[in-house]
Amino acid sequence: MSRLVDAPSRAEAPGERPVTMACVTPETLADKVLTAADAAFSTAGLDTGVLPETTSVERPRNPEHGDYASNLSLQVAKRVGRPPREVAELIAARLREVPGVAGVDVAGPGFLNIRLAADATGVIAGQVVAAGDAYGHNDSMAGHRLNLEFVSANPVGPVHIGSVRWAAVGDALARVLRASGADVATEYYFNDAGVQIDHFTASLLAAAKGEPTPENGYVGGYITDLARQVVADHPGVLESPDASEVFRTEGIALMFAEIRESLARFGVHFDVYFNEKDLHDRGELDAALQRLRDQGRVFEADGATWLRTTDFGDDKDRVLRKSDGQWTYFAADCAYYLDKRQRGFDRVVIMLGADHHGYIGRMRAMAACFGDDPQTHLEILIGQMVNLLRDGEPVKMSKRAGTFVTLDDLVEAIGADAGRYALARYSSDSTIDLDLDLWTKASSENPVYYVQYAYSRISSLLRNAAELGLSRGDDYDASLLSHPRESDLLKQLAEFPAVVAAAAELREPHRIARYAEDLAGTYHRFYEACRVLPRGDDEFTATGAARLWAVEATRVVLANALGLLGVSAPEKM
Repeated sequence: MSRLVDAPSRAEAPGERPVTMACVTPETLADKVLTAADAAFSTAGLDTGVLPETTSVERPRNPEHGDYASNLSLQVAKRVGRPPREVAELIAARLREVPGVAGVDVAGPGFLNIRLAADATGVIAGQVVAAGDAYGHNDSMAGHRLNLEFVSANPVGPVHIGSVRWAAVGDALARVLRASGADVATEYYFNDAGVQIDHFTASLLAAAKGEPTPENGYVGGYITDLARQVVADHPGVLESPDASEVFRTEGIALMFAEIRESLARFGVHFDVYFNEKDLHDRGELDAALQRLRDQGRVFEADGATWLRTTDFGDDKDRVLRKSDGQWTYFAADCAYYLDKRQRGFDRVVIMLGADHHGYIGRMRAMAACFGDDPQTHLEILIGQMVNLLRDGEPVKMSKRAGTFVTLDDLVEAIGADAGRYALARYSSDSTIDLDLDLWTKASSENPVYYVQYAYSRISSLLRNAAELGLSRGDDYDASLLSHPRESDLLKQLAEFPAVVAAAAELREPHRIARYAEDLAGTYHRFYEACRVLPRGDDEFTATGAARLWAVEATRVVLANALGLLGVSAPEKM
């Protein structure tokens, strides 16, 4: 359950008795419903053991049905042998006595429709402002230590649009997990060993010599650029007997430096950049093989060394070392997984593209072969494709990359903010048709503009208030925030910690984007209905001051939501 950061809702002046307001949020209200049910059941002689450890409340679609609704009575009625409405009436009677609850009605087959007192809702504005950057943080993932690997594009070309999606989603997920109390290390696995590096090296050499691209080689202007840079940095390299090794080493270094720079321009920085080659150099593949042998999962056949992954549901056993003595990619995967676990991570999370769906079974079986529980220690997230459109047509391939659209192409087309928001806004298991024309519009049709404009509009209002010498003061009367639009805004602010916790638990940072858009819309409706600053010579009232608290709270939450997505909150637009 998420925890709100405690904060005083009213400052205590010297000699003044503090005023305590009961703040009711979805989380605390759900606790109050359970507490009321426990008390009601005890009084009625009903078994309190049938009550769940946790419950939830939801905002009904129709505001006339109250501020929140609970179906707890329907969940437990059969277990206590009473009609749901009768159970609901018992709980409602207790719940009506709770401070901050203005009324409770029993509706339909046994729903509890709950109305809150204005001050119970309004006090949330003070808590949000007091918490500031920390508002939305919760401890739902406390105690979890996760290694989150994403992007991990091969160093044989620029980051392409498929990997860019993981850059946006992965970085946002890391932020959301940390905000929910998890200890998270982000990691980029750098495949600098294997056949693809041989093809990359041969392609650079051919480009430097002005020869045709070799079979299975890489094409594009970036290959020519890299080859020229290697030659410029190492004059005479083409006549050197070590030319191939120089192009391999320098080409990889240059390409990876470019990848890191592109990611940095996109606002993505990793805690760890891990080289596959280090696994080989440090003998970690041999160590992993021995660990698997000790577990009794390795066998020899046809001159090769195999892992019996079929024992744990894989569709076939996997080769670790081929008959010619060469390690397989799967062997490196095993060593890399073991390395992460030995670094103390209790959960290894790997984000992969749609073409890696078949990877899940073998990796889960591999974890089991090490003696781990795949359900606990390994998590693989699969993301779908991204299609870029302009004028309704697919965007042409990158001039520089030659075969695909790159991260730099996307940033150049719509900017880092729009790119990150657009890619993180949708569930990862859905394909995105990303319309570049839409994401460059300065209008409410553009989701990121819509949210950033709300933040900018609030910043402008607060600047105007300061210029007029108006302040919200050190405290406010929360009961003054009783207009329906104010209530809508405050209830939405109260939900933010639960949204963050859900996004972390479900690995769905797109929930933050959708919440931010809903909040922006709710704020715009509040602004149109509730005047904050006085007109002309009108007096600035206590209601205006209270509304300034709500406005500032909205600014805080919008900034925090955008921050979790790695998107800026502009003061002016």
